[in-house]
Amino acid sequence: MKQNIIIPGMSKKSYLVFAGCVMVLSAACVGNYRDNHKEIDPDGIYFDYNIVGHEEDNLITVKLQYRIGGPNGWTWLIPNQGKVEFDGEMIKADSSKRNGIWYEVNKPLDEFEGQHVIVFTNSGKTYKEVFDFRVVSLKTKMPRVIKRSDLVFDLDGLNPGDHIRVLLTDTAFYSRGIDRVDTVGDGRISISRRELDNVTDGPVTIEFYRDTQRELKETTNKGGILSISYGLRRVFELRDTVIASPPRKPGRKV
Repeated sequence: MKQNIIIPGMSKKSYLVFAGCVMVLSAACVGNYRDNHKEIDPDGIYFDYNIVGHEEDNLITVKLQYRIGGPNGWTWLIPNQGKVEFDGEMIKADSSKRNGIWYEVNKPLDEFEGQHVIVFTNSGKTYKEVFDFRVVSLKTKMPRVIKRSDLVFDLDGLNPGDHIRVLLTDTAFYSRGIDRVDTVGDGRISISRRELDNVTDGPVTIEFYRDTQRELKETTNKGGILSISYGLRRVFELRDTVIASPPRKPGRKV
């Protein structure tokens, strides 16, 4: 049976703060890196591929990392005789104490839709990963003010079975908001009038995120993962009732 270890003289609140600091420090250690290639088994490298984008930024970031021994291992610098390429372009390494070593390239969103190829070469072996990227867009026109009722949003660029995370937040401090994941069949997301009870009237932000993850097809014995995340955001005002604008009075004839 697992038990929490309490240091004598430490209150429960202090212990929770202490435990949180330990967790943060432990996570930071994962970002450290090693580049002593002589001690590294070339077949013991784990591939960690992340593709992230947001409609507002009009940019897609491709971030590739190689870890020693598994998904939680130290990040690793590819030796001089090796390389990683994205769509035929060789990527240079970058690093920081917190994130370790990574290989990154940024591409314009309007040029990114379609098929892409990542090629990793090391110790005479080549591993190729091909993936498709589809831009998700909102077909529903969003008015500035929306009445509190059942809401329906139609999205384009989704495949049947895609998972969409829906976030609906307001400016109230104690509001619960909406945070859920839907499995989309026809590209439609619905939010019921009852769910909107968790949101107060006023400015509201709604966000849609398509998050996918799958194992890589060509890797070392340690394997690897490809994660793709893309989001879009809209802001509107939620009201119990929407007052129609009064008709304009005809102008006087001169």
